[in-house]
Amino acid sequence: MRLPAVKFATTALLIALLPAGVQAAEITIGQAASATAMDPGFLKESATLVDNIFDTLVRRGDDMSLQPGLATEWKAVDATTWLFTLRPGVKFTDGEPVNAEAVKFSIDRILDPANHAPTISYIRTIKSVETVGDNQVRIITNGPDPLLPTRMSRYPAYIVPPAYVKKVGASEFARKPVGSGAYKLESFIPDEKVVMVANDAYWRGKPAIDQVTWRPIPEATARLTALLTGEVQLIENVPADLVPALKNRPNVQLEQVKGGGLTIYLGLKDEEKPLNDVRVRQALSLALNRQAYTQQLLHGFGTPTGTTAGANDFGYLPVPATVQDVAKAKSLLAEAGYPNGFTLRFQAPRRYIASADVAQAIVQDLAAIGVKAQLEVPEWSVYTQQVAAQKQAPVYMLAWGSTQTLDADAALFPILRSGEPYSTVHDAELDKLLDQSRQIVDPVARKKVLEQIQQRVAEQQPLLPLYREDTLYAHSDSLVFKGRVDARIPLYDLRLK
Repeated sequence: MRLPAVKFATTALLIALLPAGVQAAEITIGQAASATAMDPGFLKESATLVDNIFDTLVRRGDDMSLQPGLATEWKAVDATTWLFTLRPGVKFTDGEPVNAEAVKFSIDRILDPANHAPTISYIRTIKSVETVGDNQVRIITNGPDPLLPTRMSRYPAYIVPPAYVKKVGASEFARKPVGSGAYKLESFIPDEKVVMVANDAYWRGKPAIDQVTWRPIPEATARLTALLTGEVQLIENVPADLVPALKNRPNVQLEQVKGGGLTIYLGLKDEEKPLNDVRVRQALSLALNRQAYTQQLLHGFGTPTGTTAGANDFGYLPVPATVQDVAKAKSLLAEAGYPNGFTLRFQAPRRYIASADVAQAIVQDLAAIGVKAQLEVPEWSVYTQQVAAQKQAPVYMLAWGSTQTLDADAALFPILRSGEPYSTVHDAELDKLLDQSRQIVDPVARKKVLEQIQQRVAEQQPLLPLYREDTLYAHSDSLVFKGRVDARIPLYDLRLK
């Protein structure tokens, strides 16, 4: 018998329904920024929250290996066709079946040009999705795509319920999403909290934590204080300068994932003067003291880099970070016709480790070569909208990651290929190499092309890689938690001692 859905308004009601003597396991997680919307196919921010509400066909285990998710198996039928067999009997939390039609609907809505999905870059290789009965889907790609299973393990390839999405519409779905994941959304109040409750019918079994509240606490010291006073049990984005305050604290654990964070870079609108001149771009890069940023401002919790790909990515080329050379930078500017420098707008958010401080240091470094950078530090919610609409400043700080794919493609294609939502680069040679990299099955040949892409970026500087962050978390000793290389926080794996 199916019971009518009941929305529990208070924690007290939730606890009251438990057997006598059993207390609901609850935790609160402090985040640096509030979620703005929760449609997994149209994210303009991290997938941390929606990752716990929705499922993908393929999932990554703790060892980062690809494992069955909503699909129990998959195979390449030919060079451009993959067949996925779905797990039987799985339902969305509103009772709708997770079937082949749901998979087709979920992918088609991202690929539909009319929907302008900002995450389309990741699955643009898909030509079409066909249902094969209720429990199989055939995915056809534009050309050979060895990464197709990996693409099905991350956003935007979360599976959503077609009937519910059609009923409530895209805007309402982004506010009140329904998935098949380990947790259900109970409430979403932007800038205040997101509350999730365990999905008792989850196909992997009921989660150990009954209720999780995500609280945005933008101010770093307040976030740390909330942990130390027991208001929250886990915090993200621990500021590097506050790490000493956590050491030797009783009942608190610091979790550092070396190189597990995002790659911070300066995006450049390379069609605008003077950024359309390679000598100017090279000069800007030479002006920056990446070593000082990571050692002095990030307190060593970052590594200078010359590529946006990460060391764990297939195809990674260890491009050395550009070393500061003020004299050479000035010479290049003079050669380009700007002996006295110029003025430009520069935007940077307070979203990453010490990012506002790094932005101030960048302004000073650019001033040393005669470039006056007019710094703006917009609110994160505003900034994400500007970047997605390509209305940001000509020079802008952004972070990118490939940790959920562990392939250089995710760190290169979306921000380098002209025409992609998050790219402000226009380089025909790069476009040719990027397209080629997505059509090569042989791993040796493909790795060579990915390396060529990174070499060209180092030469042409269409964007300026700065450094790769470590991921820093802190948590209560009562919570069993371990940071992951792919930067996910799977609530299903959390336990209270």
